[in-house]
Amino acid sequence: MARLKKVLVVGGGTAGWLAACYLAKAMRSSDPSAVQVHLVEAENIGLLGVGEATFPSIRGTLAAIGLDERRFLDGAHATYKQGIHYRHWVRPPGAPGREAFFHPFSLPSQRPGGPELLPYWLLGEAPAGLSFAEAVAMQSRVVQHQRAPKRPQDGDYQGPLNHAFHFDAACFAKVLAEHGTQVLGVHRHVATVERAELDERGAIARLITSELGAMTADLYVDCTGLRGHLIDGAMQSPFHSRADVLFADRAVAMQVPYERPDAPIPSYTIATAQEAGWTWDIGLQQRRGVGYVYSSRHSDDARAEQVLRNYLGAAGEGLTPLRIRFETGYRPEHWRHNCVAVGLAGGFVEPLESTGIALVELGAYLLTHALPADLDDLPRIARQHNAMMVARYERIIDFIKMHYCISQRGDTPFWIDNADPASIPPTLQDKLALWRHRPPHRLDFVSDLEMFQVASWQYVLYGMEFHTDLEPMRHAYPQVDEARREFAAIQQVAQHALGDLPDHRAFVERMVGEHRERAGRRHVAA
Repeated sequence: MARLKKVLVVGGGTAGWLAACYLAKAMRSSDPSAVQVHLVEAENIGLLGVGEATFPSIRGTLAAIGLDERRFLDGAHATYKQGIHYRHWVRPPGAPGREAFFHPFSLPSQRPGGPELLPYWLLGEAPAGLSFAEAVAMQSRVVQHQRAPKRPQDGDYQGPLNHAFHFDAACFAKVLAEHGTQVLGVHRHVATVERAELDERGAIARLITSELGAMTADLYVDCTGLRGHLIDGAMQSPFHSRADVLFADRAVAMQVPYERPDAPIPSYTIATAQEAGWTWDIGLQQRRGVGYVYSSRHSDDARAEQVLRNYLGAAGEGLTPLRIRFETGYRPEHWRHNCVAVGLAGGFVEPLESTGIALVELGAYLLTHALPADLDDLPRIARQHNAMMVARYERIIDFIKMHYCISQRGDTPFWIDNADPASIPPTLQDKLALWRHRPPHRLDFVSDLEMFQVASWQYVLYGMEFHTDLEPMRHAYPQVDEARREFAAIQQVAQHALGDLPDHRAFVERMVGEHRERAGRRHVAA
């Protein structure tokens, strides 16, 4: 039996260091007799943080690697994220009707033994004027009043409301690098990988670096970003484009200072629909990360920059934009021979629902918990890994496409083209057809293959004002009085939460201050 002894992660950044930390923690790499995790990255790779948003799974990942929450908040300039605020997605600006909806991370409330509230909301039994998210989850009210999702007494990565984080990716990578090398036993090497040499089977035999010469391992993890230096260059694993479904392929972004140091920090991503895409607006501790994701088929670069500057107004004056190119799609073979792609090297979906880092987490999780002791098992593990990743990508793409294709907007070619049935995957078309007569149910989804729970589909579907006609089935929902009491109770609990949860900015500053105070005491003691 050929035993797995060494894993080499190629590329730093968020993907590389998150994968390395997760592997090292799970493999107990600080023990010299365990599987050793190495990482090689070029010096001064020029990471630029434009304000990254994450998925609630990040809390479990950071807890699993043992990273202190206060240290993370301080080092990554992080803030809390409780969901996504969508503006102008349903209809163009100025049109009659609601201009925004909220996708919260907390699940709809349901008392044990009580009725599921969605059918009763669809039948008009909730308080008048409340959106689905407002009617069934208190998080909408909490974020409107700038509250944090947790309290000082809550433990690391815990709290009464489900949440994720916003952070500066370049700073986050540094925090992970320190934690990985100082605590988890990751071996860091600074070198530029020039090429990979293959053996007679087509697997990677060694990497050739300009500074350190040859480097070898039993398994190579490609975290080199969109270029996929190993998985594409050496393994020639093909890329499956889904640009026929999701049109956005460019972004222009800026780092925007706050008008004043004590400016409120929204604990959610603001996603505003535009003529050929949408803008993100993410609040970090000292600045905002703002960008415009757009389709080059429906806009040119100059117009895209003008759209971004129009959104920012005076706040964007004198700022230089960063330009990013990408294509939505994935490699059906993330894992080929002894090379596994994690993160952008394996695929990319436009960042509307913050799946980028979540896919890094997923890739690291699947890789770590499937690692075989016997290297002869690699082909079997690779087939399983690839099938799981492909399924996740396809389901994510369906979910993102839904945001576009059910919009009532038809004011620009971008929105008209997104509603074209030819651009809607059959799997999504089938779901939408079913949901005309009944709401989404957990049985519509295979839990192990889904990134998004049924609640997320419901929040977005009905935030976009999709119509499900339940009137012919009204007789199946007799618990009207009980449902009405539940709706009223949720509003009362939401009001109580406003007094229990702290201001978001004040809470972040408190957590950061506590970390610095503890670090100062440790320094004095040393």
